[in-house]
Amino acid sequence: MCGIIAAASERNVGKLLVQGLHRMEYRGYDSAGIALHQNDAIAHLRTLGKVKLLEDKMISEKPKSKLGIAHTRWATHGEPSEENAHPHKSNDRIYIVHNGIIENYIDLRELLKKEGYNFTSQTDSELIAHMIEYFLNQGNNMLDSMYLTKEKLEGAYAIAAIDKEDDSNIIIARNKSPLLIGIGTNELLAASDPLAISELTNEFIFLEDGDVAQISSQEYKIYDGHKKHVEREISKIDISTQATSKGDFKHFMEKEIYEQPEAILNTIDGRVGGDDVLDNIFGLGSSEIFAKVKRIQIVACGTSLHAGRVAANWFSAISELPTQIDYASEYRYRNPHVDEDSLLVTISQSGETADTLAALRYGKEKGYLSTLTVCNVPTSALARESDYSIFTNAGPEIGVASTKAFTTQLAALMLLALSLAKSRNKNPKLRTRVITAMRSLSDTISETLKLKDKILEIAPEIANKDNALFLGRGIFYPIAKEGALKLKEISYIHAEAYPAGELKHGPLALIDEDMPVIALAPESEIAEKLVSNLEEVKARGGVLYVFSDPSINMELKSGRVIKMPKCDFLLTPIIYTIPLQILSYEVALLRGTDIDQPRNLAKSVTVE
Repeated sequence: MCGIIAAASERNVGKLLVQGLHRMEYRGYDSAGIALHQNDAIAHLRTLGKVKLLEDKMISEKPKSKLGIAHTRWATHGEPSEENAHPHKSNDRIYIVHNGIIENYIDLRELLKKEGYNFTSQTDSELIAHMIEYFLNQGNNMLDSMYLTKEKLEGAYAIAAIDKEDDSNIIIARNKSPLLIGIGTNELLAASDPLAISELTNEFIFLEDGDVAQISSQEYKIYDGHKKHVEREISKIDISTQATSKGDFKHFMEKEIYEQPEAILNTIDGRVGGDDVLDNIFGLGSSEIFAKVKRIQIVACGTSLHAGRVAANWFSAISELPTQIDYASEYRYRNPHVDEDSLLVTISQSGETADTLAALRYGKEKGYLSTLTVCNVPTSALARESDYSIFTNAGPEIGVASTKAFTTQLAALMLLALSLAKSRNKNPKLRTRVITAMRSLSDTISETLKLKDKILEIAPEIANKDNALFLGRGIFYPIAKEGALKLKEISYIHAEAYPAGELKHGPLALIDEDMPVIALAPESEIAEKLVSNLEEVKARGGVLYVFSDPSINMELKSGRVIKMPKCDFLLTPIIYTIPLQILSYEVALLRGTDIDQPRNLAKSVTVE
């Protein structure tokens, strides 16, 4: 995750670009840089470390310009260094900043080397500058060169580029990475986040995937993926209230459910490359620490604990590490034994959950090898007090019932499982398989969201019940627990979850026509056993609602079978979470409850 900003103005832009970097520093702080157009030359300043060091360099050298680009970096390809810092250049002519991952950069890099281009960094981004210049040298203009370059790139990117021979225009392009235009007075800006330029304008144009735009101080032109000139809507946004706006949605929870494709992209962005997870995405030196880990201890609360239970399966299957899981509120009171080679993992949306913080502080006294947190707020106490961290980048989640925070936690925990496996030289083929699946995860979630109409058909049948039972096996038991939690949180229906194999050990006594049973039936080695468990429910008159893999055949006298999109099995917990969120929301809507602020609950529990 990096932050880019660009400005074309009638005034000096150096200061406003650096100020914008400061406001985006949460996106990365390994290095920072700026390129400013100065007549027939480019002032090119880069520093290792935080934006303040770049600001100091700017104060010292005092470059002035009315057009420039800037970048704050979270290191992906290539270690943090001044050489790997953006902006990157090609032959002192083309300068670019880039946020994203170019997946086919190795092949493109070799092609450009054969054309005589020399690479001075280890990044995937530098090739973009060289490729733009290559097409310029073929007789194309800057806009066409960006299009020709874009056609060669595979992956996610937001790009801003300037040409030493053009002191008026900036070319920008977007694909699966956020990028917007800000309309100021006698100036136009571009940035990864409206927050970066919110003090300069409240008028924003959010580019769509495939868009390329040309901006100057006085005008902008936007072209779609087919090079057709298009007009994009201008949005007036009060940044101070942006996070508290439901837009066209009835509730924040609904909005946050449908934000999950983008949220997942933001979680993965800048953290995978090629066919593997990148090194040190949890902080400098984390890969070296991970190589020493021999067991995992997870502490969390509520939904975050369910994410941890899923992750425990991944740590076993991918990282080959045993995992202990505890409620944060209970952890300190069992006097846990701690091996010196154990990693303590805390999970929290806010990073301020009191029980989880207390568990972290207690754990640090017990002598863990290291501590790591998965959370959504970089400035939180958990982030500050943990040795290592990964931020889910889900954006603000206002609904009390967690949705996108949960699925992005799962994505982040999968990255942790992959990182641990990589550092310990475990399962390279499996890692490649999972990385491949993660690249299409956002699209699969989008496909899953289209099941809403089918879910709407069953919601009324559950809304008039007082109880519900959720069933899952293996890695899907915690997803069943999460589904039950969502339903009880916002609809006030009593809901419980059980491993399906435990039905005959008690819960089967509850089954009758008034007990809806929601079951998760993905394709797996235990699918046949799960189907047998569901037959036990059918035989006793239970009403089944089954979310299943398309390959599983099941006939029901009552209830419904909803076929799920195909997905790599290890990632199916993320996908199967989505319909349970939608179901809970639609049931609560029918029951008329306060969905965003359910009774007796709060978003962040900051008391023990």
